[in-house]
Amino acid sequence: MEKSGLLLASTRCGNTEFRWGQRTYVMGICNLSPDSFSGDGLGNDIEVVVAQAKRFVAEGADIIDIGGESTRPDSEPVSVDEELRRVLPVVRRLAGELSVPLSIDTYKSVVASRAVEAGARMINDVWGLKRDPELARIAAEADVPIILASNQRDTLPCHDIMAEVISSLERSISLAMAAGVAWQNIIIDPGVGFGKSLEQNLEIVHRLAELKSLDRPILLGTSRKSMIGLVLDLPPDQRLEGTAATVAIGIANGADIIRVHDVQSMVRVCRMSDAIIRRIPGGE
Repeated sequence: MEKSGLLLASTRCGNTEFRWGQRTYVMGICNLSPDSFSGDGLGNDIEVVVAQAKRFVAEGADIIDIGGESTRPDSEPVSVDEELRRVLPVVRRLAGELSVPLSIDTYKSVVASRAVEAGARMINDVWGLKRDPELARIAAEADVPIILASNQRDTLPCHDIMAEVISSLERSISLAMAAGVAWQNIIIDPGVGFGKSLEQNLEIVHRLAELKSLDRPILLGTSRKSMIGLVLDLPPDQRLEGTAATVAIGIANGADIIRVHDVQSMVRVCRMSDAIIRRIPGGE
């Protein structure tokens, strides 16, 4: 797998340059599905979505991730037309009003293509090109970063979860590069919660540093997830402290981006963690 020698230097996303290793970046979640696992689905009220996105930016979010289909276990699939109906008006509106880049959270190439045309500057694929490899071509032609997640929902149980995650991500990276995606535009995500047991999810956070072998920036998405609920016996809206613990430990183990619901609190966790781990005075 040719890596072009760029390693983690930086990634351009719209007008923003992500300089990996200098600090932790924060992705704020805007769920437009009514059945989000965390109960934060915003539905069809575009003004509510815009207000939340603007609040996230004011609180320190570096990216806004817009999704129109729930990825919780056993959720009902959403048609392409319905997903487009949910996300396109929001992407068009926010692209003209926000200073930070927008990410489209989808595994469908048609949705990704239309969202990029509307102003999205990043693609977030929770299936890592397994469901729709055409996403890689969309990212390559638009020259936008793509997040590739390791998803075990369609695989048999494995003995070593990190070995499986790394192998899965290597396959996704190869598919992306074969389609012409630039090395610096590939971001990896171990896929916490996607087809993994509680023990495996905890192990992924504990062993996150092993993903550095892939030489790509790491996104960690643990916010409000079931691993926290199972450990603390708490519903999604009471998992702030548990999320904070996973974020701090994730940063210590190499996370470059965190994807979260509670932006203001997690920005503070990132700044404190960066001050300790990256030796950034004041977390700046």
